This record gives sequence, C-alpha cells and structure tokens, in this order.
Amino acid sequence: MAQVGFRAGAFARPTFKSLISRIVFMHIVAVAVVAIFLPLVLFWLLNSEIDQLHRDAMRAQAEVLAERIVPQADGTLTFNLPDSLRGLYSEAYGRYLYDIRDADGRVLFSSRRKTGDTTPPRLSETISGAGVSRVIEGKTVRIRVAEDLSHRDVIIDDIVSNFFRRVGWITIPILLILLATDIIIFRRAIAPLWKASEEASNIGPARTDIRLPTELIPREIMPLVTAVNQALDRLEDGFRVQRQFTADAAHQLRTPLAILRTRIETLGDGAAREVLHADIEGMSRIVAQLLEIAELDTLVLDPGETADLRAVCTEVVGSIAPFALAQHKDIALKGADAPVMIHGNSEMLQRAIFNLAENAIKFTAKDTSVDVEVGEDGSVSVRDCGPGIAEAERELIFQRFWRRDRQRSDGAGLGLSIVRGVADDHGATVAVENLPGGGAEFTLRFRLAEEGASAPGRS
Repeated sequence: MAQVGFRAGAFARPTFKSLISRIVFMHIVAVAVVAIFLPLVLFWLLNSEIDQLHRDAMRAQAEVLAERIVPQADGTLTFNLPDSLRGLYSEAYGRYLYDIRDADGRVLFSSRRKTGDTTPPRLSETISGAGVSRVIEGKTVRIRVAEDLSHRDVIIDDIVSNFFRRVGWITIPILLILLATDIIIFRRAIAPLWKASEEASNIGPARTDIRLPTELIPREIMPLVTAVNQALDRLEDGFRVQRQFTADAAHQLRTPLAILRTRIETLGDGAAREVLHADIEGMSRIVAQLLEIAELDTLVLDPGETADLRAVCTEVVGSIAPFALAQHKDIALKGADAPVMIHGNSEMLQRAIFNLAENAIKFTAKDTSVDVEVGEDGSVSVRDCGPGIAEAERELIFQRFWRRDRQRSDGAGLGLSIVRGVADDHGATVAVENLPGGGAEFTLRFRLAEEGASAPGRS
C-alpha cells in the first residue's frame, strides 16, 4: 500500500514502489484534471458564443424596428410594424417583445405596454435582449428587443458552425498538452532505470566496486537489480581472490628464485651456470610482471597528479640502454626537449614505456636502433626495425599470456598487457602501426595537464 506523508499542512506526493502504479496514478491525475478543466472551458466558451449570437440577433431585430419609425409633419413619430413581423411580437406567440422609448424613458411604442407609461417593465428572469439608440428629427429614441429564453428554439446550425470555427481549434493545443504530459509522466517513471543503466555502463574489470542504485527502483524491477548486485558481489570476490593469488604467488616465488640464483653461483661449469642464470632471469622477469599486474589492478590515480613525460622516457631509456647494447642494438630518445606535463603517475608510466621499449628491443634486428620519441601533444612513440605486427594480431598482442610463437621462452606475454592496463588507468589510447620501411610503431597518447581534464582511475 502506498504511504502518504504530510509536509507544511499539505498532502505530500504518494511514493509508489510499483512502476505500473506510478504510471496509472499519474495518468489518473492527468485525466482527472483534463476531465474537469476541459468541460468547464468548453461550457464557458459555448455559452459565450450563444450569448453573443443572441445579442447580435436581438440587435439586428432592433435595427429593423428602428427603420420602421417614421417622423410626421407635426413632429410626432409613428411606428409601422409590417404584417410579417406582427405575429412574431404578438402576445399569442409570446416569444419576442419590443419596447421603444424616448429620452425621458416614456414608452412610445411597445408590444405589451401602453404609450406614455414610464413604469419599468416587469420582465421574467428568462427574458434577455439588446437595444439600439437612434436620433430621429432631433429626438433620441431607444429601441429594445427581448426574447423569452424559456420559449426559445435552439439555433443548432449557427451554434455548431460558429463554435467549431471560433472555438474548435482549442482541441489541438489540448491534445498537444496531453501528449507532452504523457511524455513527462513516462520519463519521470523510468528515470530510476536510466540512472541504473548509466551506473551499469561504468562497471568493468577495473571497476568491480560499482553497484546499481536501488533508490526509487520500481517493485517489479527490484528483484532484477538485486540479483545483478549480488552477481557483482560474487564477481568482485572472485577478482579479489584472483588478484591476491597473483600477488601472493609472485611474492612467494621471489625467495626460491633468489636461493636458486645463489646456489647456481656455486656450480663449477661456467657454460651451464650461464644457461641457468638466463633461465632464472626470465623467471624473475615474469614474477616482476605478475607483481606489476597485481599493482595495476588495485591502482587508484589521483586526478590532480601530473608527470613529466619527457623525464619518464629519459629515465626509461637510460635504464634499458645496457640491455639493448648487450644485444648489439641501440636505443635513442627523440622529440621534445622541454618538459611535457601530463596527468598520470610517473612510476606506472615508466613501467608501461619500459615494457614497450623492452618488447621493441627483443624484436628489432641486430645493429639497428629503437627510437623513443616524445611529442609535445602528450604522446610517446616507440619504433623498432622488427618484422612488424600482422593486422589480425594487433588486438591479441595486448592480451595476457598471448604469444605468437609458443616455442619462445624469453617472455610470458605479459608486457603489452601491462601497457594496455596503464593506458586504460590514465584514460590514454594505445595504437599500433607498421612502418613503411619495416618494423612496428607503438604510440601512447595521454592528456596534457594544461587541459585540466582528470584521468579516470581504477579501484
């Protein structure tokens, strides 16, 4: 049952939990208002039109009678009522009467009163009429014609034709108003559903904490919203367990790897020691990337945090240069010389660009160079001289653990997924293109800090 509250002595609007109840109630209110207001308006307009027609008819008759008043040579006035009108004003007919008076109110001619009588006529409350004044031979004459409404015939043709010509147009704006009212009613009724859908559009792997609002949700939709929120609770628990497992596993693997690296140092065979060291370094890199992924999944960016993209790239190039030189490859920093301030976290940006540079060094040919170019528009491009990226693989390469060649043991397919994660956290875009001369170009585009736009973060 709907609850009705009170505020300031007036009835508050009832709050229905049912969508159907809301629509039905609002329609009843709208129809009731229209049902009361419209007949009153139409009744008033119709009566006004009838009264106007009656006055016009009476005035026209009075003007006809005025034309029958003729001055005589002795200065008196005579009234010649034609035979065609005598029956209309006869007492036997009883519907119309006329009254012609001078300026002093004395009756000159009347259908029911003696000449010279100044007594006001006793007319029934149902008698209504109109009059005109004329000046005849310097004398003011007032002609009044009345009709007994209790005996009047209804002039249907005149009423209908004039009503639709002068009043009927009002039905158009009334229908338009009713249509607009219906639109407003339905928009207000489903407004909570729109709000819930807007919230649902923000839910994703990076925003599992969002829940659909339950305030003002109709009773018919509440079970669905509740079930969706419960499903989101279970999904969030699953994501949390998965993230925690990844972080815990990575942490637990660090210690055995450190012990294994120490024991390998005690081996006498140098060649075997080098091979084992390479394997340990690969495993350590995978563990480090798993930890980075776990941190990205829990990263919340400060909207006001900024970073110098040029300084970040300089640090990345300096730290990865020994790795490139060891493989007989070069790495160069190009582009803007001045700081390029963007919205973002310096540490996360460094990890993303480091992974791009590391991936480019792995696939570029020997004795070639990897270029890292910083743009003044907040972009950073990493170009290599490798085989390029096939069109069909440009989305696959950003998936976790995806590798084109499963036989390779120098990576687990996590580096580019970290790049995509950092880009998503910073509201940036990442694009892949093949260069005309061979090789691939990865471009990250961030928002400049001067634009004042906040980068959306994960939670």
